[in-house]
Amino acid sequence: MTATVDTPRRPVPVDTRRRTSPRRYLPLQVLLGFLVIYFLIPFWWVIVNSSKNAGGLFGGGSSLWFADDVDYVGNLTQLFTFQDGIYLRWLGNSALYALVGGVGATVLAVAAGYGFAKYRFIGRRLSFSILLGSVMVPATALVIPTFILFSELGLTNTIWAVILPTLLNPFGVYLMHVYARDAVPDELIDAGRVDGAGDFRIFVQLALPMLRPAIVTVLLLSIVASWNNYFLPLAMLSDNRLFPVTVGIGLWQGLASANNGGGTSLWSIIILGSLVSVIPLIIAFLTLQRYWQGGLSIGSLK
Repeated sequence: MTATVDTPRRPVPVDTRRRTSPRRYLPLQVLLGFLVIYFLIPFWWVIVNSSKNAGGLFGGGSSLWFADDVDYVGNLTQLFTFQDGIYLRWLGNSALYALVGGVGATVLAVAAGYGFAKYRFIGRRLSFSILLGSVMVPATALVIPTFILFSELGLTNTIWAVILPTLLNPFGVYLMHVYARDAVPDELIDAGRVDGAGDFRIFVQLALPMLRPAIVTVLLLSIVASWNNYFLPLAMLSDNRLFPVTVGIGLWQGLASANNGGGTSLWSIIILGSLVSVIPLIIAFLTLQRYWQGGLSIGSLK
């Protein structure tokens, strides 16, 4: 006789996770779809109407669809040749203000946020409280005091009157402080000091790679804020050759409203100029978005 040995069966794992019905998320999906359409309609309106001439804009046709004669080339030619091609100069000014101001604001925000997060010094809490309070102050409320200060220094109607105020980004400092506090472990800094590295080397070689997603975020926010800045350069600048594209388009809009376009398709140029001014921001987002992926695994480091 042969004896049979019963081998214990392995328990079958049971999936205890609840399967969520797709219908549960249907209201949320409908709401998100409505918001997407709501935000895309103005952009679609600009794309459509920038292809029309003056007759197509005011001819009574649909404002959300193209006219029979799509004329992007003609409108672009008028845009870049109107008033001796000053629109190109406005684009260059906006690029200068956005790059210098955005990069400078990011550098200061990264250094200040890292310092608040990883160093203990006298007056740290008071300084950080003042920083938090400055976040609550609207930037437009500071334009007039800044204008008076720069007027006494003789800096109005210069590029520095636009660049220097944009270097201060309290929200960027706060964002970097919150991110650096959790993303850069204190044990890593101590290990670097034990190996003989100085504070600057630790900051550059160890902390900065971990802060890359937050740096890109602050950079994009600073660049977008500088590019879309309107009230500050409007108050600081009087020479239209120093205008950014936002103030320049506003100048054209006032001209078109005053004389009903002046016999030209100025409204078409304004709409197309608004579309062209958005393209650099789209390129910046598409170029820098891949750097956000580098911070997805930061939380796994302990």
